[in-house]
Amino acid sequence: MFPRVKRSGKYQYLQIVENRRDGDQVRQQVIASLGRFDQLRESGQLDNLTRALAGLCRQVELVDVCRQGAMESRGVRKLGPALVFDRLWQSLGIDQELAGLLAGRKFDFAVERAVFLTVLHRLFACG
Repeated sequence: MFPRVKRSGKYQYLQIVENRRDGDQVRQQVIASLGRFDQLRESGQLDNLTRALAGLCRQVELVDVCRQGAMESRGVRKLGPALVFDRLWQSLGIDQELAGLLAGRKFDFAVERAVFLTVLHRLFACG
């Protein structure tokens, strides 16, 4: 199921639609028409519906609990290319070399990490 905004004349209507298989073809069936999209948005009903539906989702609940600070993180794990490249970066001593070169300077941020992220981005950016 998914929401769809359908134009009819000069108005747009919000519908809840479901895909159904009919033999070899997939057809969309309107489950509910919720009304004119502009009126739902202006009246705040669309926001209320979104909040109510989001409240039923476990993932959204988890995000809300984290935002409220009611849940503590046990730790952070790095995954993927950043983990592999960071280990290579450290094993080659690039972090220590940069730290030595930057030792006498007073930066307000971790320059070595900025260089690391720039190189990582360049390695994995498309184009």
